[in-house]
Amino acid sequence: MSQTVRVTIDGIELDVPAGTLVIRAAEKLGITIPRFCDHPLLDPVGACRQCLVEVEGQAKPFTSCTTTCTDGMVVKTHLTSDIAREGQEGQLEFLLINHPLDCPQCDKGGECPLQDQTLAHGPSDSRFVDQKRRFIKPIPISASVALDRERCVLCARCTRFSDQISGDRFIELFERGALEQVAIYEDEPYHSYFSGNVVQICPVGALTSTSYRFGARPFDLRSHDGICNQCSAGCNLRVDERRGQVQRQLARTNTSVNEMWNCDKGRYGYEFVAHPERLQAPAVRNELGNREQVSWTVALRRAADGLRAALDHGGPQAVGVLTGGRLADEDAYALGRFARDALGTDNIDFRLRPRAEELPILSAVAGTVSPTYADVENADVVVIAGLDTREEVPILHLRLRKAWRRSGQKVVVVGPALGGLEEIAWRWIPTAAGAEAAALAELAGGEAAGPAGNGEAPQLLDEVIAALVTAEAGLVLAGERLAASPGGLAAAAALARRRDHGFAWVPRRSGARGAVDAGLAPGLLPGGRRLDDPGPVAESWSRLPEAAGLDARGILDAAAAGTIKALYLVGVDPAADFEDPALAQAALEAVDTLIVQDLLPTRTSAAADVVLPAAAPHERVGSFPTGEGRRQPFTQAVPAAGLAQEDWDILRQLAQALGADFGWETAADVRREAAPLMEAADGAEGRVEASTGQWSAPAPAAARGDQDWPFAAVTVPRLIGEGTTLAGADELKRTARPLDAEINDADAQRLGIAPGEPIAITGPGGRVELPAQPTSAVAGGCVILPETAAVAAALAGGPEGGPARVRIEAAAGELASVGAAGEDQRDEGDS
Repeated sequence: MSQTVRVTIDGIELDVPAGTLVIRAAEKLGITIPRFCDHPLLDPVGACRQCLVEVEGQAKPFTSCTTTCTDGMVVKTHLTSDIAREGQEGQLEFLLINHPLDCPQCDKGGECPLQDQTLAHGPSDSRFVDQKRRFIKPIPISASVALDRERCVLCARCTRFSDQISGDRFIELFERGALEQVAIYEDEPYHSYFSGNVVQICPVGALTSTSYRFGARPFDLRSHDGICNQCSAGCNLRVDERRGQVQRQLARTNTSVNEMWNCDKGRYGYEFVAHPERLQAPAVRNELGNREQVSWTVALRRAADGLRAALDHGGPQAVGVLTGGRLADEDAYALGRFARDALGTDNIDFRLRPRAEELPILSAVAGTVSPTYADVENADVVVIAGLDTREEVPILHLRLRKAWRRSGQKVVVVGPALGGLEEIAWRWIPTAAGAEAAALAELAGGEAAGPAGNGEAPQLLDEVIAALVTAEAGLVLAGERLAASPGGLAAAAALARRRDHGFAWVPRRSGARGAVDAGLAPGLLPGGRRLDDPGPVAESWSRLPEAAGLDARGILDAAAAGTIKALYLVGVDPAADFEDPALAQAALEAVDTLIVQDLLPTRTSAAADVVLPAAAPHERVGSFPTGEGRRQPFTQAVPAAGLAQEDWDILRQLAQALGADFGWETAADVRREAAPLMEAADGAEGRVEASTGQWSAPAPAAARGDQDWPFAAVTVPRLIGEGTTLAGADELKRTARPLDAEINDADAQRLGIAPGEPIAITGPGGRVELPAQPTSAVAGGCVILPETAAVAAALAGGPEGGPARVRIEAAAGELASVGAAGEDQRDEGDS
């Protein structure tokens, strides 16, 4: 039990844990002490001097945000002390000396702590008669953030966030005295995935968002609780709308999930909701081959006729259903039941890079709550494989960085690249691309059937193994990309089991965990149940398929071959996102009926026979799960665009057109039916362990033409890409990382490639050109490429079961295939 101390504040006694700040103790009593620099998640600094209190026995007032409570301490706040009140009023007068009187133009007006405190504690007149300081304004410190320096009160919240929380140390206080100001380095612009947080925590209008600047007044806005749909982190949002249009999104406090932060993609990625190209009415292709808008009745009838014709031709195996990562829980469950119950097919998949060995792990984690963010933060050792947390799950990255900074958490990265974990990684076990399984087996203490990696020293493995053995709490985090490495997922689960540590499968897309829980993969049913052992699912549904169906690749192969006659695509764009774009395009062209249900036009929808417009998350109610499996509801913020309808409702009506009635009228009806089925079945606690069995590392695949194809290519998604959920977010997309090819320093030197020099990467499917980025954070013999359609096309067609092999050489002239940051960049499953 932690030691407590007794403190008296304004005559009220209170017991608090030792080390509690006076300002926090006062909050427990409901006493709000004025402050600017204080923030509960930032280290105290006492910069603004506004939170002065009188401490009995002390000669001068203290700042309550830096003073810890001691046993017997007697504190008087401004409510009971003239000394504290006069000190606060004097400090406020100093802050107002140079502050401009531009509240009517300032975006912070109406929600500004300085306004509030000036009204409550400020002087009625100013004694300052000289000219206020002036600066050129605004300064664009990034494409998303503007700085008005004359409004700054030098609280250092922004600089502390950048240093302590995000680690992007590009914004700093310069000069001294009256000239002190927030600024950025001229040669290092403020590039951060978390820059919007400094706008939200700024207590005045010094930092503003370019997307919201002069857009609305706080008192004109209506606020709604939302959940971010941009990745699996599940950040809680406050969605502010005016006259039916989203004006901004802010991080909403949830200490169990995102604390008080979110990334810029989640903060600014809302423009797609009101994008002028939103699909707003159903459309069908007429006899002349042209698409025309029709009523919902006509569109649903046409879709049902196409599906029925396919079923009549070849039975349930003649229909395929694909989805992506944008669906809410209710939609995912509805789609799973629609495919199995209404169509009778198990040809359904939410994965666009499917691997058969994933299914046991997906079945094991479905319906469970995996290690939470708190578990991640409290772990002594965290092993990460197949996951770049900064690019794929940014809030998880902040949790890891917080634990590394505060408790010295040991982060171990296994794989061919360090990526965004370079700063906080304690040890890196570099492996050849696709060889993670053997290295993970070594850490588990088993015998590897092949080389453990890329020549790593035994001492390194011994250090990591010792840390895993002695750790009181450890975690293994396996990204969904690890499935592309043969045996990788099973090896990660086996490591967690054998070292008695937690295991988490960490997806990237917002709806991926819900898709797993709903059973949107062949042979998988809600709650991780298997088709051959359906349990209560068989009692709730009218029928189930007789045998497991095809995965995404199998569905597209069968469609291209003419076996599958109808494809139903919900929130997915295989023509842009699939690992083999040429196969996807061939499949789309070959089927008799292509039905696309989506938010915006895509490459896939251009070939569709029937287009069904879906409502965006902001336009409906529902729930998104976090990557942990924590279910979080969200509310409707704005009306639906045009005639768009919720995904589950479209599926309900289409099922009725096919003669199946699920009995749903509202999303709540779907939720009530889905909730017990999407929970893990009895005895699920041991499914992860059972899925690993007596696992041993697979023998390494024989190299194919390594002399001609010397490099192994690994693709890693970028946080800010070109998915449809970023349509219209132009300022945000200008902050995207440049697209480049990362290679090992020694490989670059051997090939004579300089940093930034254009290089050509030639793979089985073609060639792509990117600027080179030599680094010591990539294993030799590997090249790390961004996930783009051009890269996917170049890598397609290689042998399955391992990474694509490529050639690298200096490119002549200008970059031809992929140029500016963000250009041609995919965002898998966001369509």
